[in-house]
Amino acid sequence: MLSTPVWPAILKLDGDDELLFIANQSQFEDEATDMIFSDEDILIDSEGASFLLSMANRQISLVPHTKHFNAIEASALIQAHEFCKAEVCLTKIQFPTVREAIAALAPFKR
Repeated sequence: MLSTPVWPAILKLDGDDELLFIANQSQFEDEATDMIFSDEDILIDSEGASFLLSMANRQISLVPHTKHFNAIEASALIQAHEFCKAEVCLTKIQFPTVREAIAALAPFKR
């Protein structure tokens, strides 16, 4: 298992189906400064590797977790996320890879 995430990634907060798209390490650090995390929050990278968030000395770090997400599990997370927004047909949300599932949450660039 990799010790650092392959970006982009998604942040799954415990008890919340809404996901946060995280483009890179810098964005993760920016997001982390404004959030209160729980022990169950998890970052899922583009390869399906997962990381727990750990706070020590007022600095957040990512700790590799044993759970590895596959494309079906990543698609289910995206479905739950989209269900919260109620904007798309959930049965059409299927991705062949974790990378494509995560990329689907990337903000549109205009």
